[in-house]
Amino acid sequence: MFLPRKILEDKLRTMLAEDIGQGDITTALIVPAETTVEAEVISKESGIAAGIEEAKVLLESLNIKAEPLVTDGARVKSKQVLMKISGDARTILSVERTLLNVLSRMSGIATMTRNLIGKIRNSGVKARVACTRKTAPGLLYFDKKAVQVGGGDTHRLHLDDMILIKDNHIVVAGSLKEAVGKAKENASLSKKIEVEVTNIEDVLTAAEADVDIIMLDNFSQRQIEKAVGLLKKKKLYGKALLEASGGITAENILSFSSTGVDIVSLGAITQSAKTLDISLEIKRIKKQS
Repeated sequence: MFLPRKILEDKLRTMLAEDIGQGDITTALIVPAETTVEAEVISKESGIAAGIEEAKVLLESLNIKAEPLVTDGARVKSKQVLMKISGDARTILSVERTLLNVLSRMSGIATMTRNLIGKIRNSGVKARVACTRKTAPGLLYFDKKAVQVGGGDTHRLHLDDMILIKDNHIVVAGSLKEAVGKAKENASLSKKIEVEVTNIEDVLTAAEADVDIIMLDNFSQRQIEKAVGLLKKKKLYGKALLEASGGITAENILSFSSTGVDIVSLGAITQSAKTLDISLEIKRIKKQS
């Protein structure tokens, strides 16, 4: 994923402005103006680094020198230094929490994603791991990029990425067949069509409608296996990608990914990932007025 630097800066500085409010009064009262320091950003536990690029952009936009020692996607160890920074002490202290929030959250999501993929690959299954649009408000770009850094699929980034016909669309349209027909009649040739189905009968209807992806929503493992068997019997298996979604967790993802689906998607990657413990430590005062 790529954003022009200015747009990324704006997103990051909006976060910072929210945290700072009218100013960091603690730092203003205690730290003399013109003080410069050297500091390190340190991972306090092992995991996958993510948000390194964003951290560098945020710091440099504030005239703080940033020297990353790892790249996004790298596996890091406990007590490993991720980045060295230097510059105005007041600015570094004021940006500290926003900086660490971005790094910790993105690294936590990337770590969970990598672990889930490893679990599936080690079992010999080829299903892809995807996240959902269940991201924190305002953090969609950062959450989705962290999934990508961890090796997962971002699925839809925005509503205009793909046509995804869900249950309420079908209710309004009248039927699954009607909804797909309207989408095909009016959609650009560049847009894939995915249909969310909630029962085995609709799986067959969606496959016969020649959609690109069929989402098996809240299907049990047994229901998915039955749906796969039905598609094979009708010689429709493989015509559309099959996505299992709903109720999938780190504990049961292997069972779902072994049913014959192509994709397993779960909101837990962006909703429940544990943040990676990362800290900022000032190592040297270079100049103090």
